[in-house]
Amino acid sequence: MSRRKSPLVSALFKLTRAGVRQSARIGQAAARQGVKAGGRLAEQAGRALSAVATPAEAPGAVAGGRWHEGRWGLGPLAMRRWRLFIPVGATARKPLPLLVLLHGCAQDSAAFATTTHAAAVARAKGFAVLLPEQGQDANPQRCWNWFGSEARVGLETQTLMAIIDHVVQAYPRVGGPLFALGLSAGGAMALTLALRHPERFCAVGSHSGAAPASARTPLQAGQAMRGRRSPDADAIALRLAGRPLPPLLLIHGDLDPVVSFDNAEAAAGLWLELLPEGVPVKETAGELRRGSRRSVARRDWKRGRHLAVRLLRVHGMGHAWSGGAAGQAFSDPSGPDALRLAWQFFETVMEQAPPAPV
Repeated sequence: MSRRKSPLVSALFKLTRAGVRQSARIGQAAARQGVKAGGRLAEQAGRALSAVATPAEAPGAVAGGRWHEGRWGLGPLAMRRWRLFIPVGATARKPLPLLVLLHGCAQDSAAFATTTHAAAVARAKGFAVLLPEQGQDANPQRCWNWFGSEARVGLETQTLMAIIDHVVQAYPRVGGPLFALGLSAGGAMALTLALRHPERFCAVGSHSGAAPASARTPLQAGQAMRGRRSPDADAIALRLAGRPLPPLLLIHGDLDPVVSFDNAEAAAGLWLELLPEGVPVKETAGELRRGSRRSVARRDWKRGRHLAVRLLRVHGMGHAWSGGAAGQAFSDPSGPDALRLAWQFFETVMEQAPPAPV
């Protein structure tokens, strides 16, 4: 007599099967960038085995702060590695804000820490940064599973929230306001966390990410990435049941060939549609340029004096982290520093409203 599989085990198997198909397009782009950055057959083989386009050394000793690492999740079948950087000076009585930084496909936490200059920016700006790491058992190309069935997406979000809760409990010094930001699939996942746990986050952001809640199947995910699908605002409003969403930051290159810029506009439209009624929304626009770096078109939407959505369109940039480290896949050193731009937005949000509970 056969035994019936538990819902958790069934969801994990579905995650792996669907991940192979969903990751194909981004994985091909990762392979192309990996070949450009490398050159040796052995290095390329190592990347293929690890599913990391341009591996980086594990973060080591850093002046002015310390890296911690561990594993946590929802049990033996849903464990994830994580890395945490805490600058010096943090105390449990005055805990630092915590930024959850979610890598993209074909990356891991070490590569993403290198790409984003996470430790340097966190130390300079006074926040802690947590980098969960997707495992190949959950997605062969290390993409966060931002789309699919309720069980599939629910498992991913619950796993990430479990890691956040564990880290905050283990390190009370990082129990301040909570933020989430991610690249590509990580960006879509960051917004998915906010849609499912809006009360937990002070603000969230997506860099070059697909519009959240815009796909259930691999085919639909590909369509969404090309800008041919939009989120179902009515279904999301029903799930939110009146809970307000945290402020949203979107950063996206206008020449992105992997995830169309239309996704940033769709995500902004979703957030604006779900704003509570009664307070008029005012839109402003401007242009940012820092030295010889790429210029950025900025659009802000405010409810009264409070920022609700900021959209940064980086001119001439493809599917890459703006201002990222040289030599890393999905990294454009010629763009303005995305992590500093994001933290500027998050600081503004903290100044304008009381932080959300963690």
